[in-house]
Amino acid sequence: MESMTKVRMNVEICESKAATGLRASALGAEAIRKAIDDRGSANVIMATGISQFDMLNDLVTAPGIDWSKVTGFHLDEYAGIPGTHPASFRLYLKERFLDKLPRPIGAFHFIEGDRELETERRRISDIITKHPIDLCFLGIGENGHVAFNEPPADFQTEEPYIIVHLDDVSRKQQLDQGWFASMDEVPALAISMSVRQLMKSRNLICTATGPRKTAVVKSTVEGPITPNVPASILQEHPGVTLLLDPESAKLLG
Repeated sequence: MESMTKVRMNVEICESKAATGLRASALGAEAIRKAIDDRGSANVIMATGISQFDMLNDLVTAPGIDWSKVTGFHLDEYAGIPGTHPASFRLYLKERFLDKLPRPIGAFHFIEGDRELETERRRISDIITKHPIDLCFLGIGENGHVAFNEPPADFQTEEPYIIVHLDDVSRKQQLDQGWFASMDEVPALAISMSVRQLMKSRNLICTATGPRKTAVVKSTVEGPITPNVPASILQEHPGVTLLLDPESAKLLG
């Protein structure tokens, strides 16, 4: 990442939010099938949040995927909440993805955010280093974060997962989306996949929709690569596809 070399980002503007999800699912399923065909297995990182609802609904019924040959990870998890909490990303993925698959996934390595954070960070980091990632699903936060790499993001650390402090923009976004009842309930810490680990994925499928993402999408696609807009680092990745709806794309030149 020292070079900060931009590539021409593949940006697709779909006709609706639902259409971005269908497109993300189609691209993702293709990448998973190809990895299994090429070497007999696939390693996939799953995103969470509202931007992934439509994608997940379609992905779980995608034809031709032998899920027993897939190993999964997720991007981040809040500190201090159990996997049964309504806002837990473990519960999100269990209910919206794992429980709906036609056959059990080969393995899924959850981040256990209610364990001692440094011990858990090291544990999950050790596991992912043994699994070269074929595909990462991703969203962009209103403050430009990817995973929970808040601005200014650390573009240098080689640690696969890091402990992060959530800024108030991220915490307010979680509140506004209905995951928590009050700001006091939104955790201030999380374990997040690092920027460098994200960028090691062979394919990145990133979805950003709605009017609240308009400004950050413009900065991500057309602005400089800067830790102050963490998603701008995607300009360096030759295998990224950014899926937008008309609202999120309306400021693009």
